[in-house]
Amino acid sequence: GFQEADVIIEGEYHTPEQEHAFLQPEAGVAYYDAEGRLVVAAGGQWAHEEREQIAHSLNLELEQVRVVHPAIGGAFGGREDLSVQIVLGLAVLKLKEKGIDRPVKIVWSREESIIGHHKRHAYHIKTRWGATKEGKLTAVEVDLTADGGAYMYTSNKVLTNALIACTGVYDIPNIKVDARAVATNKVPGGAFRGFGGPQGAFSAECQMNKLAEKLGMNPVEIRILNSLDKEGISSVSTPLPGLVNIKDVLERCAEESFWEKGKAGWQKKAVQVPQKRFKRGIGYACGLKNIGFSAGYQENSWATVELYGAEQIEKVVVRHAAAEVGQGTHTAIVQMTAEALGVPVKMVEIISADTGETRDSGSVSASRMTFMAGNSVYGAAKQALERWEEGKRPVIVTYQYLAPKTTNLDPETGAGKPNFAYGYVAQAVELLVDMETGQIQVEKVYSTHDVGKAINPDQLNGQIEGGVVQALGYVLTENFIQEGGFVKTDKLSTYLIPTVQDIPGTLVPVVMENPDPNGPFGALGVAEMPFISLAPAIMGAVYDATGVWFDDFPLTPERVLRGLGKI
Repeated sequence: GFQEADVIIEGEYHTPEQEHAFLQPEAGVAYYDAEGRLVVAAGGQWAHEEREQIAHSLNLELEQVRVVHPAIGGAFGGREDLSVQIVLGLAVLKLKEKGIDRPVKIVWSREESIIGHHKRHAYHIKTRWGATKEGKLTAVEVDLTADGGAYMYTSNKVLTNALIACTGVYDIPNIKVDARAVATNKVPGGAFRGFGGPQGAFSAECQMNKLAEKLGMNPVEIRILNSLDKEGISSVSTPLPGLVNIKDVLERCAEESFWEKGKAGWQKKAVQVPQKRFKRGIGYACGLKNIGFSAGYQENSWATVELYGAEQIEKVVVRHAAAEVGQGTHTAIVQMTAEALGVPVKMVEIISADTGETRDSGSVSASRMTFMAGNSVYGAAKQALERWEEGKRPVIVTYQYLAPKTTNLDPETGAGKPNFAYGYVAQAVELLVDMETGQIQVEKVYSTHDVGKAINPDQLNGQIEGGVVQALGYVLTENFIQEGGFVKTDKLSTYLIPTVQDIPGTLVPVVMENPDPNGPFGALGVAEMPFISLAPAIMGAVYDATGVWFDDFPLTPERVLRGLGKI
């Protein structure tokens, strides 16, 4: 493939760790309930999985443990691993052994939280991309190394996503990817919004931007030319599943932002020239992220729908184990239940995130919960409605939704069907670089997504806006420093997350709705997609402004000035 290339671009990229910095640090309470079960109430993302881990650690039967997830403000993958739960349970057990029946609570400080839970994996990526002079990709070679930190719990799973993302959304005839995770004397790597996707996409999209520059092509044009369609073969030697409309997303993002299509192809619109010390640039990037658990895991979700009343349905109860971590899942579940039954939303009551009241529904992660919960409550609601119409009162139906099967990747060839659905994203950025201070101010972001169907448009826009701002922090301000096995940035005064002053004045969620054949009401997921391609879009904009490529981040003023040759 490289022999057929007219131009070959080599790159070496580093992506950093990232702290979740959710609003509430880890906290919880444990006690015995009236039925003699050990109850652990703490913020989390998968109640039934936590129950298994707590029971196993404390040598208890599953039926002896009950886990409750109160609604909390943020998780982003940072609550997938256990924190205070086992210690809480152990403390209550030890008190009981002494004849003391009282609850126990724990609240971590911010410093304890930053030190105590996992971080986004840092990655080192070496890659080589070849293309013809017309811009058609001929070959891609990638070598990825993930820093797993002290424990390797999720590193291999994150690695799977990264090795899919590192070749982008492109039809490439020759691909070689080697990937590994290594243990280091650092805070463990773990789940974080995007789950390997942002790291892989960073190298892929930076390479595409460099190819476009080398070939004198528009960054929109080169992506559309190479993007996969329904018939195209992905990097894992199989077609992409579901509705594949990458080109539509790419074109819509370009049209909504800084480009226009004419007879000569895609052209960048004129931008205002800033004052002398400032340089303005525009960047563009895209990517994909799987929806749901991958690589052979049988995705499933349970739901129970209960109908009460005499002649007409007067009350609906839906039971589903989804945790509410600020994303609005409970609202969406209630909406989808009401829609499936044809009743008002106010008639539906939800009981959730309690292993004593619900069946297992999996984790609120992997952009999966709208898709999985929606399908399970839809199935339960339709069966319940049929029984209601047969005259049964009350009606209680428990239903398990099974997603389309996936497979793991072949260890020799890398071939497989790792996912049953993807969400696609394209993002465009306009920013200013202060050439004297190295400060970067992102002024405009257009984040384009095909969501299948928007169940709750306001919540959807909130997810996109929140994801963009969190990704901005990842690229520009959040510098997680570890030295000699110690965390140096263990406070929010030293680990700087974006404030209101850092948010772009123009942040536009561009929502497309092309129903997915497997999604509930056609819906997909969107929580992680705004994170996938923002970093390379910003790098492209910085190059457009300054003529300098940056291959690692965060783009602190010091790093920018050093790259510009000012220090």
